[in-house]
Amino acid sequence: TSSSTMVDFLAENNLCGQAILRIVSCGNAIIAELLRLSEFIPGVFRLKDKADQQKYGDIIFDFSYFKGPETCEGKLEAKPELLDLDEEFRENNIEILTRFYLAFQSVHKYIVDLNRYLDDLNEGIYIQQTLETVLLNEDGKQLLCEALYLYGVMLLVIDQKIEGEVRERMLVSYYRYSAARSSADSNLDDICKLLRSTGYSSQPGAKRPPNYPESYFSRVPISATFISMVIGRLRSDDIYNQVSAYPLPEHRSTALATQAAMLYVILYFDPSVLHTQQAKMREIVDKYFPDNWVISIYMGITVNLAEAWEPYKAAKTALNYTLDLSNVKEQASRYAAVTERVHTQVQQFLKEGCLREELVLDNIPKLLNCLRDCNVAIRWLMLHTADTTCDPNNKRLRQIKDQILTDSRYNSRMLFQLLLDTAQFEFILKEMFKQMLSEKQVKWENYKKEGSERMTELADVFSGVKPLTRVEKNENLQAWFREISKQIMSLNYEDSTAAGRKTVQLIQALEEVQEFHQLESNLQVCQFLADTRKFLHQMIRTINIKEEVLITVQIVGDLSYAWQLIDSFTSIMQDSIRVSPSMVTKLRATFLKLASALDLPLLRINQANSPDLLSVSQYYSGELVSYVRKVLQIIPESMFTSLLKIIKLQTHDIIEVPTRLDKDKLRDYAQLGPRYEVAKLTHAISIFTEGILMMKTTLVGIIKV
Repeated sequence: TSSSTMVDFLAENNLCGQAILRIVSCGNAIIAELLRLSEFIPGVFRLKDKADQQKYGDIIFDFSYFKGPETCEGKLEAKPELLDLDEEFRENNIEILTRFYLAFQSVHKYIVDLNRYLDDLNEGIYIQQTLETVLLNEDGKQLLCEALYLYGVMLLVIDQKIEGEVRERMLVSYYRYSAARSSADSNLDDICKLLRSTGYSSQPGAKRPPNYPESYFSRVPISATFISMVIGRLRSDDIYNQVSAYPLPEHRSTALATQAAMLYVILYFDPSVLHTQQAKMREIVDKYFPDNWVISIYMGITVNLAEAWEPYKAAKTALNYTLDLSNVKEQASRYAAVTERVHTQVQQFLKEGCLREELVLDNIPKLLNCLRDCNVAIRWLMLHTADTTCDPNNKRLRQIKDQILTDSRYNSRMLFQLLLDTAQFEFILKEMFKQMLSEKQVKWENYKKEGSERMTELADVFSGVKPLTRVEKNENLQAWFREISKQIMSLNYEDSTAAGRKTVQLIQALEEVQEFHQLESNLQVCQFLADTRKFLHQMIRTINIKEEVLITVQIVGDLSYAWQLIDSFTSIMQDSIRVSPSMVTKLRATFLKLASALDLPLLRINQANSPDLLSVSQYYSGELVSYVRKVLQIIPESMFTSLLKIIKLQTHDIIEVPTRLDKDKLRDYAQLGPRYEVAKLTHAISIFTEGILMMKTTLVGIIKV
């Protein structure tokens, strides 16, 4: 029975699956909360400027406080004015400190829960389930890998967004101001051990602490067997079955990118692989990083492996082949060629009247290949040319980046234009497919009825009863066409594969009958046959409208890696809106494409029916909304600039036409130039308005702009 109990790992009654699903759902929610809170760190905890240090230096402590709390408190009690300040500071900050403490506590609780789950699996608490059987199940394997990866991401996000010193000061303040001091059962000690400063600083040019982040990752021990089994799965399997969405071998590293990012994070839990296991590292680089080295690890947090793997001998050696300048040159030149080719293609497809239903249905593979090429090229170029992923003081990284910029003939405006066109193309395709899927069955049944009726009518023609000119009675043909009509009627929509096969055979039969029985000479008979074949062809087309196409477009169109990088294109977006207002409609598609990045953190939260769904989706949607606002504020600016110009033209330049005038003066009053200007500006304003209205109607699903 063990195989049948594993069938639905995510079923509500599968305790083993529900437990790990809850952990992973919680992990995604914790990261959102950490990102949200990192924007609300009270500035004083940074003690950056002299004034803060002088005023608060005596009441804000780092972990050295725990060496002698009495001494520190004694100093305070000696000065009444310090006590007052301390009390006021407590009142102002206890709320936000509590929120930070709860977030930190949830990180610690997360790893405790994960370890407990692994112990339970080990001890046979879940009937017939072991670590091995869970890893054999598709969902189980994904969830176990995600669980460890999310813990790593939490630790990295904390260090990147909330500096070590600041964390320590906040934890000590919380300890001093809350009841945690008196309650013995608080796990504050463990939380402090996990989150004490690592010495890491996200400031540009800061030196990386030794053994970072692996020593930080090992602060709470995790089963070595579990870690090595997860790494094994990530090395060998395509755990998300992404390769089927990217059949071309040159897209393989993009297909496996999500998994590659997970592997990158999880390897820090077993640094011996990075340091000394050369064969494994070579295999990992060959499979995941043969043609890319800048990766996005979670919601657009990017890492440059050339820098990240510098301290590890095996990893660095393996990556050297990828970073060899001749390989860099080859990749960059390849993307230069691809970009040029596909951009022309997409612009062709976007021409008015090009994406019609028949054309789309006959060219699905071609359209999808074009989309894959576009998205893979945009991804590679955006990640590998980003400023944030290249430390300007690192000579080698700078050299690699210059090489890319030269050989890919990089032009940020062109890349952005390709992103816009691709987003628009995807949007149109998705909308068409949704529409076609909803009408699919009705249309199919319609074509079937039409085709069958044509055959019945043709059978009647050969009965000799119908007065159709010069067709001799032919009982064989009459019976044959009746049979075909029956066959067409018997096609079953539910069994699409068989129906498709049979339809093809019917088309062939109709072509053959025309040749064998010399029916070409009668135009009306030929017309009946041609019509029926056309309907049968339409049936095949219609049955080929499959949900898979939408799913592939969704997978291939992922833009989550640009969640932060997109900001570097803001000024380009605004300039292009200024120049051509109709850009707004394409931008709408781009924002929607960006919004699909929310699927990633929300998927598990949704599957677990977790109450966190609302707050997490609100956080990311809120981020997206404020970004969209930032870009779109250019529209009111541009609109008012145009309005002012119109007012100026109408009040100063355009002369009122008197009620009577000599016709030779007509030309002076016509003022074609200024009037044309007014018309042009008015047109621009109306397009802006239209664009904003379109934004309003599309983005409401996710967010209210």
